[in-house]
Amino acid sequence: MKRLPQIGVLADGRRLHLQDGPIDLIVEAHGSEKGLRAAYRAAVGRFTGLLDELCEELPLLRQAADPRACPLKGVVARRMYAAVAPFAREDFITPMAAVAGSVAEEILGAMLDEASLDRAYVNNGGDIALHLSENQQFTVALMDRPDRFGLMRTMIVDASDISRGIATSGRHGRSFSLGIADAVTVLARTAAQADAAATIIANAVDLPGHPAIVRAPAQDLQPDSDLGARLVAREVGFLAEFEIAAALSAGCEKARTLLAAGLIDGAALHLQGEMRVIALKRLGASVSNGMRPEKIESLIHA
Repeated sequence: MKRLPQIGVLADGRRLHLQDGPIDLIVEAHGSEKGLRAAYRAAVGRFTGLLDELCEELPLLRQAADPRACPLKGVVARRMYAAVAPFAREDFITPMAAVAGSVAEEILGAMLDEASLDRAYVNNGGDIALHLSENQQFTVALMDRPDRFGLMRTMIVDASDISRGIATSGRHGRSFSLGIADAVTVLARTAAQADAAATIIANAVDLPGHPAIVRAPAQDLQPDSDLGARLVAREVGFLAEFEIAAALSAGCEKARTLLAAGLIDGAALHLQGEMRVIALKRLGASVSNGMRPEKIESLIHA
């Protein structure tokens, strides 16, 4: 028997909240009343038991991805693998790096299978899967770090854009990071791809061996971490301006490589109040300052 998740509607009466263990989703759709009922019913139905499916393959999901073959069986697990596989030849990465985005995609897909919607999103802790029909837009905020409110930019994703996934990674988020970025936000074709790429770019924002950076083995902080004995950033002290620039440049180099390979559509990298944007021309034109917080539809956080 499938364990029932926590299901509720938020105070605004528009957004659905689904929570089961570490998975915490905010879901919102726009369309006809009939379509909304069908979409939310489908979201609840697919969400129920999804965590159990992932747990069945958890040992494999926590292993470094083998770019040559996928040993996983579940639909979401295989989506996680597909998202991280392009990075696995050069970088250490496990399918868990794409879990939040892959779950968001799965729930959104279930909704769209049952209803015709004008637009919709599934936000899994800041990793967002989007649906936009013709002439629709989605506005998000770029935060300087995920654990406190510090609005730096807003960004509009238009229906004509190719991006349908947004994800953020960094050392202040829910997961550990090998790098020192406060936050790296990525746009990609899918939420799973964005999730994996954000992890890789955030890891690249680094100053190896710097004395102001405190690191610890991931397994000492969380025994079942998929990062094992690898050192993760815990504290970052004062960095000179040129050091911040060097760390961000390393991340930007990685982001440019992924952009050229078609693995991302854009990225915004944040470290100690400084930001760099690597983006397609269309995305670069849509990033702006000055939007009032009450106009923001979704705050991005890791």
